[in-house]
Amino acid sequence: MLFQKLDFINEVLESPKRKVLPIMTSPGMELLGVPPRSVFQDGELQFKCIQALAAEAPVDAQVTFMDLSVEAEAFGAPIAFSDYENPTVTEPIAGTEEAVRNLKMPAVGDKRTGEVLRCAKLCAERLERPTFGGLIGPYSLAGRLAGMTEMMILTAAEPETAHALLRKATDFLKCYIQAFKAAGVAGVVIAEPAAGLLSPDMCQEFAADYLKEVVASVKSDSFMVILHNCGNTEKQIPALLSTGADALHIGNAADILAVLPQMPENVLLMGNLDPVNVFKTMTEEQVYATTMELLERTAAFRNYVLSSGCDLPPAVPMKNILAFLKALQNYNQKTGV
Repeated sequence: MLFQKLDFINEVLESPKRKVLPIMTSPGMELLGVPPRSVFQDGELQFKCIQALAAEAPVDAQVTFMDLSVEAEAFGAPIAFSDYENPTVTEPIAGTEEAVRNLKMPAVGDKRTGEVLRCAKLCAERLERPTFGGLIGPYSLAGRLAGMTEMMILTAAEPETAHALLRKATDFLKCYIQAFKAAGVAGVVIAEPAAGLLSPDMCQEFAADYLKEVVASVKSDSFMVILHNCGNTEKQIPALLSTGADALHIGNAADILAVLPQMPENVLLMGNLDPVNVFKTMTEEQVYATTMELLERTAAFRNYVLSSGCDLPPAVPMKNILAFLKALQNYNQKTGV
């Protein structure tokens, strides 16, 4: 059945039952006993990890691997792979005006973008619940291409060069996101964590305005766009909402009760349990209590969806994920659903 965005949103808004949409894929690697080095280069293996995790920890929607090096690699950035953590960009390639001018936009499918899309297509075809593809946002991609410190300098001292780089990043991402839509997924989660480093005005100019283009290029009744920013976002909410995203996903750096009152009633907010200090390091009893506390604190807001604050890291115990889901189940039973 074709995913209908408004049905998903209205189900959240009209029911006291909370939905859950954590960003988690690494636990799937551990279920299968496969290292990141292999998984991040093989779209079918990524799917198998997500499939295994979906069977162990059922949630309302899955998210594909949030590998924020893929798009930079497609542009030509060198990547380091590891047996223990996500791939990383090892060297910037577009930190000067000349380098930006000479930077060539890749084709969708170049390098590992083809494997990511392969995973997305398999998820759309074979999983019983909706899947959201994961990709990076323009400003965070530009930061990986130029180097994050250099990109911050460019935005302040050489804005024309920053905008030129952002234009290339945005044009590629508009094509890439269309490929996710063609793969059949229900939508995407656009990760724009670097925008959390900007002032509200700079966030608007150098991140939100470009995100608005990306969102507008793909939004439809059957395709949902979730915007993730794991920075201190309380003062950036107007800029993030201006992108037209259907939902915002925030990290644990933000106070969720400072953000929820700023949200329009028909725009969803997702977040924001700490992936490390809650999911990875707490006992299962503590995870349960912390999750229940968050659900109770946000009870007045119908547009809230329970989630992690960001992608769960490797070595999160499965018992903690199950405790998180058990708290949700018991909370929903208490509401009479």
